[in-house]
Amino acid sequence: EAMQQRGLEPDVITFSAAISACEKGGQWERALSLLEEMQQRGLEPNVITFNAAISACEKGGQWERALSLFEQMQQRGLELNVITFNAAISACEKGGQW
Repeated sequence: EAMQQRGLEPDVITFSAAISACEKGGQWERALSLLEEMQQRGLEPNVITFNAAISACEKGGQWERALSLFEQMQQRGLELNVITFNAAISACEKGGQW
């Protein structure tokens, strides 16, 4: 909102940075909210965006949500990387699913 008040429109990079900040601050719900808002604005999340959201879920103990995001990445044809797999595996481990 602050960006828009200044006449700036958020883009994929700013949303990814905000989601990453939420991940670092343990705010997984806010991270997912931003991911949804981003898509409602017609912006396509990239690998970095999804990795940050998966990590946020992992840190919040939300392994099922993390795996759901993992599946969404595959469905969108995004190229999964070592960060993606590490975050998903860690989420499962923290949730007792590994």
